Amino acid sequence: MTYSWGDDTSAWKNPGTYDYGAAKAPYLDELKKKAEETGSRTYTQISKPQLQLVDPKNKTISSTSKNPISFAIDGTGSTQTWPAEIFDRLPLFYQTLSKYRDDVECSFAVIGDTVSDDWPLQVTNFGKDVTLDSYLKALKPEGRGGPGIRESYELYGYFMNTHATTPNADLPFLFMMGDEKCYETINPAQVKQYIGDTLQAPLNSQEMWQQLAQKFDIYFLRKPYPGKDEEISAQWKQAIGAQKVIDLYDPLRVIDVAMGIVAKKWGYFGDFEQNLSARQDSNGIKSVMASLKLAPLTTEGKSTPKKSIKLLTEE
Repeated sequence: MTYSWGDDTSAWKNPGTYDYGAAKAPYLDELKKKAEETGSRTYTQISKPQLQLVDPKNKTISSTSKNPISFAIDGTGSTQTWPAEIFDRLPLFYQTLSKYRDDVECSFAVIGDTVSDDWPLQVTNFGKDVTLDSYLKALKPEGRGGPGIRESYELYGYFMNTHATTPNADLPFLFMMGDEKCYETINPAQVKQYIGDTLQAPLNSQEMWQQLAQKFDIYFLRKPYPGKDEEISAQWKQAIGAQKVIDLYDPLRVIDVAMGIVAKKWGYFGDFEQNLSARQDSNGIKSVMASLKLAPLTTEGKSTPKKSIKLLTEE
């Protein structure tokens, strides 16, 4: 299924059973019009990234939104098709979350491996609505990957810790989708080459993740890695906390899982369940709920109410 901008749900599993709300209709109509003016949303592989949009070197990304969301994808090996799946579901992701909080902005990234990739770190600025189409089209997952079971997640973490500013946000979401470990240290030569900073000595990756967790609500959406699951999961649990490592059971449901985590924390899980049921069959719903079962409920650790969205959907 290809999700399009606007409020048309005719292609969903159960069309007509979910409504974005009358208050959102003019905005969704505007998004649909903008999308039609910019042309097809078909995701096509490019030979190299559009560096003017995604090169992290000597760049700082920023958002004045109270609700920015960062989403990074491991673009190596078997995960190389996942950015295309996210691109397909981008209108769904953005339009659903902007229904809950209308100032949502997103930044996207591709994480590779400095050992083998030409562009091991690609990061877009924060943006909103159909501008995000151009951001995702600018990213290039190379599909390579280095030896062992490590990729350069820590380079992305360092960038977000030192080159991302969200002054109006209170612990905004940061999602990473991947299947391997990060490197134990942050290499000064790699930081200089790909980000432009000068470090006097290697930095401890675990300490960096702990610092980053003071700025972002971090989640690692973990694709299974047969034979190494326990080892990989253990490193990430130590880095960001056990509840923040979310196992994935279906490659097509990564966006649903991320949406569910946000809906849980913001108090709109009841609406998310309606959205999910309108789109997915029983197997899809079961997969998403299995991933979300152990996800934290709210930032305060309290039970999440199924908040009414009446104020957002009234005329």
